Amino acid sequence: MAINPNTDFTSGAILTADQMNRLPRGVMARATSTTSYTLTTTITQATGMSVTFTAVANRYYKVTYFEPQGQTPNVLGNTQTYLRLTNASGTGYGNNVIVNETNVIDQAGMIIIKTLTFSAGSVTLVGCANTSSTSGAPTLVRDSVREALLLVEDIGPA
Repeated sequence: MAINPNTDFTSGAILTADQMNRLPRGVMARATSTTSYTLTTTITQATGMSVTFTAVANRYYKVTYFEPQGQTPNVLGNTQTYLRLTNASGTGYGNNVIVNETNVIDQAGMIIIKTLTFSAGSVTLVGCANTSSTSGAPTLVRDSVREALLLVEDIGPA
């Protein structure tokens, strides 16, 4: 889709509805969680990571899914996060992976940022995760200072 930028505003000009509709509309949905989540080998929705909002056709939405600390298994393997539509088996919009090439737990922050458009209507997005092995109890670590976030922002017309 082509970008539809706004016009320059000048003193004394009349602001139109079309110009106003080209402005970003800001935060559309937000979910946070401070509850850690123990990973499984099945792609599953992570605790608290679901948002629902009403999309408008032909607008761009910036979606951010952030996990402050993902841990890998303590064997060779990986931990992945996913951004999905509707539920854990829905359309995938992106993923992030931590690969562990040693026999100790590896950990890092994980983030997915996507710019998406949707058909008009209700949209549910979920943050999901899995691990290749449950050896060592790999976890998405969260607490009061390490908060997971799923954020949807309207950034303007397509």
